[in-house]
Amino acid sequence: MGARYVGVVVTAWDPESWKPRATRWFAVPQDAAFNNYSGAKTVHSPLVDLCAENPDAPAPYPTDSLEHIAPRVRALFDLSYTRMAVVLRDPGGKTTSHVGFVKSDAEQDDFVRLSGATGGDEQNAVMSPDGRSVWFTYTDRNGRKRIGSRSTEGDHHLSDEGPAAGNDLPLTVTGKPARAVQANMVHLAPDGRRLTATAPKVFGTVFDTWNSSGPLSRTSAREAVLLSGCAGVVGWVGDDRVLCRTSSGSFRTMDARTGRAAGAPISVVGSQDGTVAEGMLVSPGGTKFIVSVHRPDAERDPDYGYHAPDLRVVPTTRGGTATDLADEELDLHTVFLSWS
Repeated sequence: MGARYVGVVVTAWDPESWKPRATRWFAVPQDAAFNNYSGAKTVHSPLVDLCAENPDAPAPYPTDSLEHIAPRVRALFDLSYTRMAVVLRDPGGKTTSHVGFVKSDAEQDDFVRLSGATGGDEQNAVMSPDGRSVWFTYTDRNGRKRIGSRSTEGDHHLSDEGPAAGNDLPLTVTGKPARAVQANMVHLAPDGRRLTATAPKVFGTVFDTWNSSGPLSRTSAREAVLLSGCAGVVGWVGDDRVLCRTSSGSFRTMDARTGRAAGAPISVVGSQDGTVAEGMLVSPGGTKFIVSVHRPDAERDPDYGYHAPDLRVVPTTRGGTATDLADEELDLHTVFLSWS
């Protein structure tokens, strides 16, 4: 963030040397919602998650651990990181918003607003994997919450994709043809047959994918598997195993078929360290994962933004050696999004 600009930098890293290899820049338009503040329409958007600097500003979602934030932020971009979805507050309007997108390395005023209609309540903007559409939640003419999409090309007409559970849950778009899941901590299994996800009042963590778009609910989560003691899903380490941050603060591989532990606990921080570790990303093959270590109340520290980040690559099996990630491009707003 600067005095007159806001931008998101996406950097490709060499996963062996952990040195940056390429960078793309996404300028955030002046009308885009990147924080919530008094006098403006409160917007639910992963971009607000990513850019949050003021702990007193209204949070877009009820939960904000990195296990929740990382998959939300990943959903902002297409697979190739060429487009980023945004929610645009209507100029001068305190009650309306519409979705759009920006292209990488474009100027700050170079963005596409996908709807010019008067009024509207479009939120939770995310990209389809192929970059051909922006998906979002919206309020229809009857006051119902729905999931919609707009093509990034042509006339950008609204396509209704199914019911939504309000705006409090983010979206993730997967599959071909594309479909959206409205839930927290959405991770697609390597074989594409199952997802991890959570939602309030829903029992279960792992469930089969379905062929339509909608919120994770008691109906859609039938026969789901509950990962016992899992406080946050970091990602899949195989077609049938999931890495979780446990309720005790350690990390553990869980069997996605039974919900039981499939490996020994992996401790990243000690019980007396005064810090917590939150997971962001699992490597291909499931041998490593990336964590951020910080004090539990770090964001309440007025000097928080000046602290150096503590980011580590940790083996998913106990007994391995962790690697510290240190580079001037890494800061406390860094979120690792994909590893291939």
